[in-house]
Amino acid sequence: MHAELQLLLWIAHPALELTLAAIMVWRKLHRSFPVFFAYVIFQLFNFAILFPIHQAGNYDLYFYAYWTGSGISLALGFKVIHEIFLNVFRPYHTLKDLGTVLFKWAALVMLSVAIVVAAASPADQSPIVQAVTTVERCVRVIQCGLVLFLLSFSRYLGVSWRQHSFGIILGFGCFASLELTAFALYAGGQINSPTLALVNAFGYTVAILAWVGYALQKAPIREASLGLLTSQRWEQSLADLQRPAGGDSLIPMFEGMVDRAFSRNSPESGQKIRAVDELAEKVSASRKAMAAFPSVQLTYRR
Repeated sequence: MHAELQLLLWIAHPALELTLAAIMVWRKLHRSFPVFFAYVIFQLFNFAILFPIHQAGNYDLYFYAYWTGSGISLALGFKVIHEIFLNVFRPYHTLKDLGTVLFKWAALVMLSVAIVVAAASPADQSPIVQAVTTVERCVRVIQCGLVLFLLSFSRYLGVSWRQHSFGIILGFGCFASLELTAFALYAGGQINSPTLALVNAFGYTVAILAWVGYALQKAPIREASLGLLTSQRWEQSLADLQRPAGGDSLIPMFEGMVDRAFSRNSPESGQKIRAVDELAEKVSASRKAMAAFPSVQLTYRR
C-alpha cells in the first residue's frame, strides 16, 4: 500500500511542478525568483531521468542518478534560501551584504562537514550517501530556521505572509519539518523505510501545493510601518560599523574656505588678497584656541 501511494505521489509531482512553472512564467515570477524557477525546472528534468531508470529496474544506475540529483537539488535549495533572504532584505543593503557573507561561510562549513563525513564513513556505507544526507539535514534545519525567522521578524521587515517570498520558504519549511521529524522517528526505530519515503513524498507534495497557491495570488505591496524603524536602525548601525563617520573639525572647514578663496579669486586684486589674509588669520587663531582648549574640538564630533 505504501509503495503504490508513494508511486502515485511521485508521478503527481511533475504535473504539479509543470503547473507551477507555467504559473510563474504567466505571473513573471521567474524574473523575481530565477533560482527557485531553476529549482522547479531541475525537478522536472530529474524526474524525466529517474523515473524511466526506476521502471526499467536498473537499480545500480538509479542509485547513482538519484544521489547525484539529490546533491544538485540540495545545492539549488540552499541557493533558494539565499535568494529569499536577499529578497526580504532588499531595502537594507548592509544587512543584505552581511547575510551574503554568512551564507558563503555556511556553505563552506557544510561542504567541509560533508567531506569529513564522507571520508570517515564505514566501509559498508557509500560516502556519497553519507555526504549528501549530512548536507541535506543541514539545509533542512536552515530552511526551518528561516521560516521561524520570518515569522518572528516579519513585522520589523515589512514582510506579509501573503508575499511570494514568504510562500516559497513556507513550502520548504513544511517539507523540511516533516522530513526531519520522519527521519528522527526512523532513527529511533518508530517507523520503517517505506513509511519514511512516503512521508517525504507527502511533505514535498504539500510544499508544491503551497507554492502553486502562493503563485496564483497577487502579492501585496510592501508597506512601511513603525516596526520598520527597528530594522532601519540595524541597517544604520551596521553601516556605521563598516564606514565610521569622520569627526568634524573647524580646521578642515577653514582650510577649505581658504582653498576656495584661492581658486575663485585673482591674486592681482588687493581686496581679494586681504580677504584671503583675514581667513588665514582666522585659521591661525582657531588652531591656537584649539591647542589651548582641546575639548572645543570634541564638541563638533558625533
